[in-house]
Amino acid sequence: MVGNISSVTNEAAAADAPSPHQAPTRLLLVRHAVTAHTGPILSGRMPGIDLSDKGRDQAEATATRMSKLSISAIYASPITRTQQTASIIAAHHNLEVQSLDGVIEADYGDWTGGEIKDLAKTPEWKVVQAAPSRARFPGGESIQEMQARVVVALDTVVAGHAHETVVVVSHADPIKSAIAHYTGVHLDLFQRIHVSPASLTAIEFHSFGTMLLKSNDTGSLEELMT
Repeated sequence: MVGNISSVTNEAAAADAPSPHQAPTRLLLVRHAVTAHTGPILSGRMPGIDLSDKGRDQAEATATRMSKLSISAIYASPITRTQQTASIIAAHHNLEVQSLDGVIEADYGDWTGGEIKDLAKTPEWKVVQAAPSRARFPGGESIQEMQARVVVALDTVVAGHAHETVVVVSHADPIKSAIAHYTGVHLDLFQRIHVSPASLTAIEFHSFGTMLLKSNDTGSLEELMT
């Protein structure tokens, strides 16, 4: 009788166990393409900043190289430039863009709209670069707070799309903080990570953990077409 119970228990466990052939969940993080502000101005959460002509070309190039991927959903920060970039990608997949507040740009507070060359002269800038885990933007959020909300938002997306490929269009600092988190890099080192406009970062979520497949990629995506 004990043998029968053991057999049933083992069969039930085997039935509940994930198939070794199940695909992992793939998260594709895309930074928005450029605007007229990208580079000299810290746009932050300023409204109404559209992609430039160059930015639209960048977004279309990214969308074209992603067009052969099997994508289940596309999310984006509610900021104009991320929504526009995401819409260009979504058009290739007949998908609607879903807003995701948790991956919005950092709240730069009093720095919003400032020129980078001027901000770089402030004492706070040195903390942001050298010890981000201790940095808070004047009148805005801390980098730790930014990372925490981004990770919660992305974890929620991943949990809702098991074994699927999902796109999230966001901003440089949120994406850098996500890469740091999922690769086990301390937040104080996240400034060593670079995320170019319209670049793609691919992270796989397995039952045993995460794996970074691509970071800051602007080239071929053939190896993701599986």
